[in-house]
Amino acid sequence: MSGTIDEPLHAPYDARVARRLLMFLIPYRRRVAAALVLLLALAAIAAFQPYLVKVAIDSHIATGDLAGLYGIALLYLGLLVLELGVAYGETYLTAWVGQRAMHDLREQLFERLQRLPVAFFDRQPIGRLVTRVTSDVEVLNELFSSGVVAVLSDGLMLVAIAIMMFAVNTELAIITLLVVPLVLAISFPLRRRMRDAQREIRRQLARLNAYLQERVSGLVVVQLFRQERASADEFAGINREHQAAQLESVHYYALFYPLIELVGALAVALIVWYGGGEILRGALTFGALVAFLQYAQKFFRPIRDLAEKYNLLQAAMASGERLITLLDEPLPPTPIRDGRQLPQPRGEIVFDDVWFRYVSDPWVLRGVSFGVRRGEKLALVGPTGSGKTTCASLLCGFYEPTKGRVLLDGLDVREYPRAELSRRVGLVLQDVFLFSRPVADNVHLDSASVDEREVAAALAAIGADGFVTELPDGANTEVGERGRSLSTGQKQLVAFARVLAHDPPVLVLDEATSSVDSASEALIEQAIGQLMTDRSSIVIAHRLSTIRRVDQIVVVHKGTVCERGTHQQLLAREGVYARLYELQFADQEGRSRRLAGEPT
Repeated sequence: MSGTIDEPLHAPYDARVARRLLMFLIPYRRRVAAALVLLLALAAIAAFQPYLVKVAIDSHIATGDLAGLYGIALLYLGLLVLELGVAYGETYLTAWVGQRAMHDLREQLFERLQRLPVAFFDRQPIGRLVTRVTSDVEVLNELFSSGVVAVLSDGLMLVAIAIMMFAVNTELAIITLLVVPLVLAISFPLRRRMRDAQREIRRQLARLNAYLQERVSGLVVVQLFRQERASADEFAGINREHQAAQLESVHYYALFYPLIELVGALAVALIVWYGGGEILRGALTFGALVAFLQYAQKFFRPIRDLAEKYNLLQAAMASGERLITLLDEPLPPTPIRDGRQLPQPRGEIVFDDVWFRYVSDPWVLRGVSFGVRRGEKLALVGPTGSGKTTCASLLCGFYEPTKGRVLLDGLDVREYPRAELSRRVGLVLQDVFLFSRPVADNVHLDSASVDEREVAAALAAIGADGFVTELPDGANTEVGERGRSLSTGQKQLVAFARVLAHDPPVLVLDEATSSVDSASEALIEQAIGQLMTDRSSIVIAHRLSTIRRVDQIVVVHKGTVCERGTHQQLLAREGVYARLYELQFADQEGRSRRLAGEPT
């Protein structure tokens, strides 16, 4: 990854990020154009209202023209009604465009996340990614729905009001503009601190969400080891830092707005002082002075809002940069077939001098080579951390070998389309993940190739139909988040049924029976025997009792293949496998049975 999704934004404005974000508005450009027309109308209406007040005072109130005053009042009322309608249309259009653009952005982000390689998620906390797709997108929604529009509106308003002020009285217009340097002197130093405070808020919020996601997911462990107080203290520390970032932002905003109001009041005082003297000399009408006081209020309101929207722009730039970085995260390359057909699925697997490590970590696999013939059953055994699960991940295409090749039916797995590789290799993990959907949905996973009959057949074949029929709605019963309504063994049975229903030619079992009880294991063992028939199978196990039916055993130790052979051959060698076997079964069966090569 070229950068992390929390990399700070150093420039106050990034044209590249802005262009990428504005691309989401292109499909709705007609509505954006309509909103701009309405903005022009709003600016014209707002600039014209004080002028009507001047006309009412100077031309009608001062002369006693009551009929003319009625006409001006009705015109002013009509402008207010028109302003209401135009403001509604502009607000609705911009909010509609903002929501549609963010809808498209969320879909692109979610699609991207689903297609990113597993290695990406090894580097990123899930809670932080959730923050990106929710909170950061919401910041951009506020920018598109109100920020950009407000900036344009305020800019147009300033131009319209300035033109009208100079049209009414040039001297008073100049006096009003004399205080603008004071506004700039206040805004520039504060806006940098306000921008930095907003960035810190985003960073602390991501930390807060990441910690919450992790602790809620691991709540059972927290309670089991009575770490509630320690977790609460740690959360309190993160929460305090988030609070401090929020309060720092509030401090700068609380300082900024009164200062702008003070400058606005200074401008009003100057207008009253100079305009009052001009009235006494007969060089200015009272209506013009009243109009200018209204113009001054209208003039400083958009200046204050522009400063606020500038900080919104900074927050949006920071969020947008992280989101664009996420959207630009490289996907696994799409294999180019050049018209070549994929080999027929036979289930032949070859690990050819495979070396692998995670980024700059030490080597996990070092020159691993072994093969699985069609229909053959192979077991990978070895101590924890020896690299067995990494072999399964490489075969499934979750990672790519650092050196060497993994071949499936004679073709490098990197050359298979992702969908095709998933159809050919079925994987059952020790830690089963079930979605908060019905049992049947967790089996077919919305696959068009698996119907209800095949789901029922898979559940029956795996022995899961017994507990499924006892559920309130059978296979249509929702299992809850991560399958919390099912036992560990039941979740494992559903995972087996999932693979069986999709009928892959290659089967990988990664500690698939380690979390089930004896009764469930007996059912699974029986189903595995049927499932392995005419399939190439790789069984990864610590419990050596689960590999009795395999054709060959490959022993992996410290990332290398140190032994291979049948159960009896490896026992007779009295090497790593024999030591592992003795540790597990010597107490139950005695050394004599081990030496005789009798399986447990």
